[in-house]
Amino acid sequence: MSGKDEYYNRAKQEGYRSRSAYKLQQLDDDAGLIAEGDTVVDLGAAPGGWLQVAAERVGDHGTVVGVDLQRIRDVDHENVETFRGDMTEERTRTKLRQRVGEQGADLVISDMAPNMTGEYGLDHARSIHLARQAFETALELLGPGGDLAVKVFDGQDLADFRADMETEFEYVRAIHPDASRDESSELYLVGKGLLTAPVRVGDELEVDIVDTGSEGDGIAHVEGFTLFVSGVAEGDTVTVRVEDVKPRFGFASPV
Repeated sequence: MSGKDEYYNRAKQEGYRSRSAYKLQQLDDDAGLIAEGDTVVDLGAAPGGWLQVAAERVGDHGTVVGVDLQRIRDVDHENVETFRGDMTEERTRTKLRQRVGEQGADLVISDMAPNMTGEYGLDHARSIHLARQAFETALELLGPGGDLAVKVFDGQDLADFRADMETEFEYVRAIHPDASRDESSELYLVGKGLLTAPVRVGDELEVDIVDTGSEGDGIAHVEGFTLFVSGVAEGDTVTVRVEDVKPRFGFASPV
């Protein structure tokens, strides 16, 4: 039995609206995307297979919000809300922000794909365009430390898009779920840990060393964000280059 038949038949037997439901299950199992009580936003949610999986995994105390240009048939979970909208329009983004609330979403997911033309370069470019829209929307909706999982087609523009994601998340992984067809070039970029720090890797700035950490590094503060700086002493004022950024602290070295 082919992979296509296996997951198609399983979806029918287990009540999922699409075989892609198993892709989200596998992404979650691999990358730890969904926890009970999470708020999840599904962009391009029709026909609703990912909504079903997300609803099961966030549990009764979680929230799942789905949006699509097409009508989404009601999902039989009380914690799921859907509406029609174009996420490139400000009114749709505003509605999403209202649904998510001030705390932000824990996860944004997107399984969107372009209408296929059969011309690979064009299909790839359109997939990156959709992925960027999802990425930009996620930056508006995610709370600190939130995650993003977005579908793309492999190709020449993928590296640049991944590099842009890597500036905003603690780390980024590429995952090809088993439920994806063997011949498909699709993969999912998973960004873990949205960074809300005021600095990014490669930034150079002047800082005052105000304390010493337990490992002997100097400690500086940038807009309340902690930087550990090697090879300096308390009381120094130095120009540093940021080498690594975590959600709550970073590391730098003198220039």
